[in-house]
Amino acid sequence: MAASSSRGLAAAVLAACAVAAGAQDREQLPIQLKASSLNFDTQKGLVEYGAVTITQGAIQISAERAVTTGLDFKDSSWEFSGTVRITMPDSALASENARVRFTGGEIASAAVTGKPATFRQERKEEHAEGRADRIDYDLKRGTVVLEGDAWLSDNGKEINGAQLVYSVTNQRVVSQGPVVITIQPGEAPEQTPKPNP
Repeated sequence: MAASSSRGLAAAVLAACAVAAGAQDREQLPIQLKASSLNFDTQKGLVEYGAVTITQGAIQISAERAVTTGLDFKDSSWEFSGTVRITMPDSALASENARVRFTGGEIASAAVTGKPATFRQERKEEHAEGRADRIDYDLKRGTVVLEGDAWLSDNGKEINGAQLVYSVTNQRVVSQGPVVITIQPGEAPEQTPKPNP
């Protein structure tokens, strides 16, 4: 039991270090924006893009439309709409609308809304997925908040609640309100037939 806890702690620490190292590496990567159209209103300070894709390393955001108040990524807030997809090396978000915050030249957070907004995290031979009316993903903290008819499935366990907070670094789920947990039965072990006497 102690060895299992030590391995779990070591895995959580390594995952947290990997997230921190990934953020440091990401700050050094260029951001590339491709769009089918551009409407830059200099008087209002608004920029609107059609069919936009923003890429920074292995992180990509795509949508049918994006509106922002600035041309840089140092400190800006972006509104994406229409088939929004945000993909990262081990996770993804999808929705009809998203608000993404860039700070220091990288994506700091993403809030996606839809009916439903979805989240997926890939791990070795396992995955977690969730859906809710709104999902807030804080990349720096490594947390995903699912709010409004929240549902999360992780390794055969399903959790429903009004709000669920999921840590992508150590696969921990927290809820301050009532939840319903459904545990899917595993595959029945194969039984060998007994020989007839």
